[in-house]
Amino acid sequence: MKITSAKVIVTCPGRNFVTLKIMTDEGVYGLGDATLNGRELSVVSYLEDHVIPCLIGRDPHQIEDIWQFLYRGAYWRRGPVTMSAVAAVDMALWDIKGKVANLPVYQLMGGKCRTGVMVYGHANGTSIEDTIEVAQSYKEMGYKAIRIQCGVPGLASTYGVSKDKMFYEPADADLPTENVWSTEAYLRVVPKMFAAARDALGDEVHLLHDVHHRLTPIEAGRLGRDLEPYRPFWMEDAVVAENQENFRLIRQHTTTPLAVGEIFNSIWDCKDLIQNQLIDYIRATVVHAGGLTHLKKIAAFADIYNVRTGCHGATDLSPVCMAAALNFDISVPNFGVQEYMRHTDATDEVFPHSYTFDKGFMQVNETPGLGVDIDEDLAAKYPYQRAYLPVNRLQDGTLFNW
Repeated sequence: MKITSAKVIVTCPGRNFVTLKIMTDEGVYGLGDATLNGRELSVVSYLEDHVIPCLIGRDPHQIEDIWQFLYRGAYWRRGPVTMSAVAAVDMALWDIKGKVANLPVYQLMGGKCRTGVMVYGHANGTSIEDTIEVAQSYKEMGYKAIRIQCGVPGLASTYGVSKDKMFYEPADADLPTENVWSTEAYLRVVPKMFAAARDALGDEVHLLHDVHHRLTPIEAGRLGRDLEPYRPFWMEDAVVAENQENFRLIRQHTTTPLAVGEIFNSIWDCKDLIQNQLIDYIRATVVHAGGLTHLKKIAAFADIYNVRTGCHGATDLSPVCMAAALNFDISVPNFGVQEYMRHTDATDEVFPHSYTFDKGFMQVNETPGLGVDIDEDLAAKYPYQRAYLPVNRLQDGTLFNW
């Protein structure tokens, strides 16, 4: 079997997605997600100008060798653009291998380690009361884990809080939106939100929270300590992740579990955090961390140190990536939880898939490969629309480093 061609499909059924389709001489094709929120066309160029020409004529079954070729052969390694492109190729090759073997990808990775994949949904509102109301609706839908976010009093808008109760898209404008931020007000409201949530939802629901990298280590330690009475499942992205030593200081001040990694793109971004047991959950995702081949290595390394997975799963990851993530989740021994943000109906129509949600768990079935496809004719009806993620400024106008 040989790779004969590959193409990149860009579509925007409510938000932008980049999909790589690799074709073979036996008529089998595979799909990979290459979406990089806010920088989508950079990955398109990388794939079309630098990666696809290197794939033609290769054996698609040589997944590890092709991964090493694309990673080591570029000389300029890592980075979100490079690794998203490598991930797209890797996903597509696993998809092809599963279809040829007539098996779902998880079977090629050792089979199931669990009967289902626990996922968490997003409950958010402009006020604590609104957030609790939405969280209760998630509980009624069967969710066992719920992320809670609320607006910060005195601020016109808060990153992570959407106007739509079921869908959330942070890339919200043709040019970056500039939000105003107050750490002091945020630190006052979050413990109150957790107290109200625990009182309303009871003790059996897992509660999660995303800080979005907006605190200093000592502020994060204080927040983690304030939340301890409410037993959070995790506190996510407490500080900027470039300095891994930041998490050592947080660890000294709280026993609240720590999660980080959605912006990581290789094992080197999280090696020290895992090895020094400074985090409890690694949130690297298939599309931004080099695909299934590399993410499995991260998970295996994390397993040695009792760190569990908690893959990012926002709507900026297409159903192709979600399908890949679920095949990964159900097969790794140290799985923790999977983020699950529902896609729009239009997105689900463009990307028909076989995974399903039931009572707080996602299920993958026996569809060969990843279990997802793309309707190219329908995708063509949704042209690319430039969209940026917002930026934050403090109340005195300082551009906030988060």
